[in-house]
Amino acid sequence: MPWSTPTLREVRSLVRDAIHASLPGSDANVPNSVLRVLSDSQGGLCHLTLQYIDWLALQLLPDTAETEWLDRHGKIWLVNADGSTGRKIATLSIGSADFTGNAGAIVPQATQLDSADGVSFETTETITLGPGAPTRGAIRALDPGAISNLPNGTGVGLPNAPPGVDATATVYGLYGGTDTETDEELRDRVLRRIQQPPMGGDATDYEQWALAVPGVTRAWCAPLEMGIGTVTVRFLMDELRADNDGWPTEQDIINVQAYLDSQRPVAVKDFFVVAPIKQSIDFVIDALDPDTSEVRNEIEASVREMLRTAAGPGQTIFAAWKNYAVMNSPHIVSFRLVNNVDDIMQSPGHMAVLGDIIYDDKPPLGPP
Repeated sequence: MPWSTPTLREVRSLVRDAIHASLPGSDANVPNSVLRVLSDSQGGLCHLTLQYIDWLALQLLPDTAETEWLDRHGKIWLVNADGSTGRKIATLSIGSADFTGNAGAIVPQATQLDSADGVSFETTETITLGPGAPTRGAIRALDPGAISNLPNGTGVGLPNAPPGVDATATVYGLYGGTDTETDEELRDRVLRRIQQPPMGGDATDYEQWALAVPGVTRAWCAPLEMGIGTVTVRFLMDELRADNDGWPTEQDIINVQAYLDSQRPVAVKDFFVVAPIKQSIDFVIDALDPDTSEVRNEIEASVREMLRTAAGPGQTIFAAWKNYAVMNSPHIVSFRLVNNVDDIMQSPGHMAVLGDIIYDDKPPLGPP
């Protein structure tokens, strides 16, 4: 039988029995007696010790370890793309900004810029404004995390603008900021490393190398896909590129390619790092019961979770998976999936993403 920590009452009973066995004629069950008080106090201490041992046992293996102990497992097993060990820490975005003002005005290095969200940046070089068009200069974030990534054209302010320099600048190509790796992402990498030890460059090695790059959350390796001696790696960045279904940018691909080039065997004939190709799949649902906004939102969340877990380059999305994902919504009673067919990917590089969830013509009941 599996081990379980005895209850406090059980421990106290065991201590009383032990006292009775070691002291013939004594009875630690008499209420308010000295032996009863001593045995119950000792039983409480024993119970606390057993609870601690029970908790400690969970920390000894990474699949059940809590944050502090999971970090220890990570430092033992994992080396990241930046040379650090363990959890991937948040990174700073880097890029550039366009400055305007009087020709010849100087923006010193380390001049501070602030976004509307309160994220701070600084220039990483001295910038001399030219005549006419804005002058572009390099900047970096001072606050780590994905919040420091700003789309092109975003305005940032200069709280202490130098003489002759306008108090606003425009961001261009600001990318690379990632959030600290979550416990579950770290746990998954540790378990991968234990279950799939390095093999000198097999498919799982490439996947683990890709996952060591900040922001990468899923990776797949396809040896021989593009011919004998070739290796193809595809990856996604689910949190960092959440607004695009996790699909990486061209710069993300360059960053992953650079790190994998530093790790892979030199004997590989041709090596390719590419993004999967999106293939949208729709869900057509009829006779939904109950048909409410809450249930529809639950269905979308469940379908997205299924695709995140099951989808991959070239992976068929089976009708059974689709039905299960919809039925797995907490408050659904029944439904009919109209397009109850397998969704086959067009090529080994295509990967399923959620298109539209189409319901019958009736509007949902309840609040929108």
